[in-house]
Amino acid sequence: MKTTITVIGVGLIGGSIALALRKDPDVRIVGFDLRQDSLDKALTLGVIHAGATDLQTAVREANVIFLAVPVEQIYGILDQLAELSLQPGVILTDVGSTKSGIVRYARDRIPQHVTFIGGHPMAGSHKSGVEAATDRLFENAYYVLTPAPDTPEEPVVRLTQLLSHTHAKIVRMNPDEHDQVVGAVSHFPHILAAALVNQVASYNEGNEWHHRLAAGGFRDITRIASSNPRMWRDILLNNREHLLKIAEDWRAALDQIMDLVERGEQESIEQFFKRARDFREGLPERQKGALPPLYDLYIDIPDHPGEISRITTLLGTKQINITNIQILEAREDMLGVLRITFRSQAEMEKGEELLRYFDYNVYSRG
Repeated sequence: MKTTITVIGVGLIGGSIALALRKDPDVRIVGFDLRQDSLDKALTLGVIHAGATDLQTAVREANVIFLAVPVEQIYGILDQLAELSLQPGVILTDVGSTKSGIVRYARDRIPQHVTFIGGHPMAGSHKSGVEAATDRLFENAYYVLTPAPDTPEEPVVRLTQLLSHTHAKIVRMNPDEHDQVVGAVSHFPHILAAALVNQVASYNEGNEWHHRLAAGGFRDITRIASSNPRMWRDILLNNREHLLKIAEDWRAALDQIMDLVERGEQESIEQFFKRARDFREGLPERQKGALPPLYDLYIDIPDHPGEISRITTLLGTKQINITNIQILEAREDMLGVLRITFRSQAEMEKGEELLRYFDYNVYSRG
């Protein structure tokens, strides 16, 4: 007997979940989208078996429903689902990056014969849309499930077994614990990156060298400031309680280090940076986490016409995909004048091996 899975929102995340799960021959994937052209694209790409623009039609036979939409849209869809006819014992789960509010809301809204289990797959891509979906997006990434304390074990086990097709690392957390941890390692860093960029942009109004010299490393440490503003507005508002507490701790830490600077405490300042360095060097390198890793190589190239074209041709002949290429002008504390960004760790390693074979000096940043 086939398991029918409905994916509401067949974009990058929903499409990647669908591609991973449809490797099971006993699974049938139904996609829901308000736009028929989006469903047609998903059908053409082989992401889903069937599609519907009517929500009741999409969920009527579903055994499992994934809400693969932005955080703020999840609440409205839960309201709609509460009024529809659903299969007894259906599992309802989401992919939002905040959990406490969604889990509480779902428990208040959905009928008793439906089991809601919060979910957060910690993987993404610089691209969006169903055309960027891949069945390997979640491979070796953490996929957090946040069942409420009184959620029966059987549906949690069923969902965990189903998600094993994603090859993600499935872990369970309390919804509130999830929001605190992810708030610290993902949500708050986005605030800091955006605040730093806005500060430099303000300084630049009086001195345009701020913009000229804010290349290279500055772009790296603030890359997440390029994220979708509306999406991050909703995430911050849905995790405001934890973020306000994290901000208090951040202000105290900033005041502490600046007090040491003001008093000229050399040894303590050095210990501040040493503690940060030691903790960071103990982090898993390039493992998928709450923030996506960078797959960048930095390459020294001679100042000869056609050198960049030669490198891209070498990579292309070996079918090694690159997603971005940049000539670096401001290179303080950075080796290599050319930066190439790859789609995955495997392709970056293949590119590094190939370029070293042709005697290029290649560096990666840990």
